[in-house]
Amino acid sequence: MRKITEFHCIMPIANVPSVMLHGILCNEEAAKLEHESVAMEEVQAVRHDKEVPGGLLLHQYANLYFHARNPMLYKRRADRDALCVLRVDSRIGRSAGVVFTDGNAGSRRYQRFFGYSEIKQLPFEEIYCTDWNHPDPREKSRLKFHKCAEILVPGRVPPEMIYGALVANESAKYSLAGLGFSGEITIDSPFFFL
Repeated sequence: MRKITEFHCIMPIANVPSVMLHGILCNEEAAKLEHESVAMEEVQAVRHDKEVPGGLLLHQYANLYFHARNPMLYKRRADRDALCVLRVDSRIGRSAGVVFTDGNAGSRRYQRFFGYSEIKQLPFEEIYCTDWNHPDPREKSRLKFHKCAEILVPGRVPPEMIYGALVANESAKYSLAGLGFSGEITIDSPFFFL
């Protein structure tokens, strides 16, 4: 099994002051605060009433990715100057009520949900693959699905679990630092498809 060193959250830089105060919030709680969103409305509509087996509604979990260099970040690549990827301590995965998925939890595809003790069953080779393109459209769809595997944290990820951020360029780093982000800020242009 691959060693998990961190989890990721794609976040508009403008939201970071609120995140550092409140944490990474579930959709239900974030809706109570003014914020920018990178979420796609059609996906959120699917997620709205979806229930995690034996758990909460999907919108009652703060969602993180295993690896944010994925189809979601690719779709938002034109906004890279205004985005960051928050780096979350992997210990959050051992918190009470946390659930792992083998793909995008809001997908219309069948996804599986796992507890921490079952994490070895996840398709890590696909989750951490560098390229999900494939000549077979069905295989490409499957790879994209797994690349967006998530960790679902009930309610919120506390701010103290966020230790750093990835950004696309100097401009984004300057913006993030200017908002008082105290974690390590790393420029990683290839991560943002540059």
